[in-house]
Amino acid sequence: MTDIKDPENTIVVELKDGTVHIELLPDVAPLHVARMKELARSGQYDNVVFHRVIDGFMAQTGDVKNGNAEKDFNIRSAGTGGSDLPNLPAEFSKLPFDRGVLGAARSQNPNSANSQFFLMFKDGHFLNGQYTVYGRVISGMEHVDAITRGEPPANPDRMISVKVAADL
Repeated sequence: MTDIKDPENTIVVELKDGTVHIELLPDVAPLHVARMKELARSGQYDNVVFHRVIDGFMAQTGDVKNGNAEKDFNIRSAGTGGSDLPNLPAEFSKLPFDRGVLGAARSQNPNSANSQFFLMFKDGHFLNGQYTVYGRVISGMEHVDAITRGEPPANPDRMISVKVAADL
């Protein structure tokens, strides 16, 4: 973990093919960063599936209510829920949606982000200023690239575990 400069603001995601390190950006989106760390520390992201994975665009996950592959799981309902915590207000910035960026998923309402997020496979600048950027992959992007595609995938990949690096 030599690439980790700030363990308190780095998320470690175990995928089937390996480990992904995501640098969080508390100076850009402090509420989204705090939420991700809270859900990771409580284990709510563990075993949650990637329910929407679009080739050349992004992989979406984080539905802690309906996306846990070990609890009464139905891929059709994954992506329709969030956490028991209140929704977050938008924290838009000038940071572009480049390859490897972590963005907050939401409904049409800009202030509806909760627990779901997505990782960009390629640049998606049409999202700039419309969704919250709150992190970026700093290592393991090849494992993100290997996530099974589909809307939803027939046999979805999942986040085996999601931890804050400072806790490891």
